[in-house]
Amino acid sequence: MTDPVPVARTAARVLLLDGRDRVLLFRGGDPHLPERGTWWFTPGGGLDPGEQTVDGAVRELFEETGLRCEPAELGAPVHTEVSVFDFAGRRITQHSTFYVLRVVAHEVDTSGFEELEASSIVEHRWWERTALRGTPDTVYPPSLADLLDRVA
Repeated sequence: MTDPVPVARTAARVLLLDGRDRVLLFRGGDPHLPERGTWWFTPGGGLDPGEQTVDGAVRELFEETGLRCEPAELGAPVHTEVSVFDFAGRRITQHSTFYVLRVVAHEVDTSGFEELEASSIVEHRWWERTALRGTPDTVYPPSLADLLDRVA
C-alpha cells in the first residue's frame, strides 16, 4: 500500500442534542479499508471554499440530518481541535470547530448524504452521556462525553 495523500481540511461539526439531552452520532468506517472497523462521530464535515465554519455547520447539518437551522441558532463555537487520521486513501489533518444545537426532537433524514457518506455511514443513534462513557466502541472526538458535560 502506498502512503496516504496528505490533505489539510477545515471542518465544522454539530453537537445536536435532543430534549432528553442525548447527542446524535453517526457510525461509519472507511469503505476503502473495511478491516479498520467503524466508529461513531458527530454530524458535520469539510467546509466549501470561502465558507465560514458556522455556515458550513448549518449546511452539513441539513445535508446529513435534514434539519434546517439559522447560523444564529448555533451561537459561538464550544470546542475546537486538530485531528490527524487516514480516510479514503488520504492522510487528513483536520481543524474542527464544534457548535451546539438543541432541539426537542428530530427524525433524522439522511437522504442528503453525498456518495462517500452514503457508502461509509451505516447507522445513526441518539446517545446518552452515560452510554458514551461506558461504550467499548470508538467515538470521536474521544473526549465527547466530557465536552457534553461542559455544554450541558
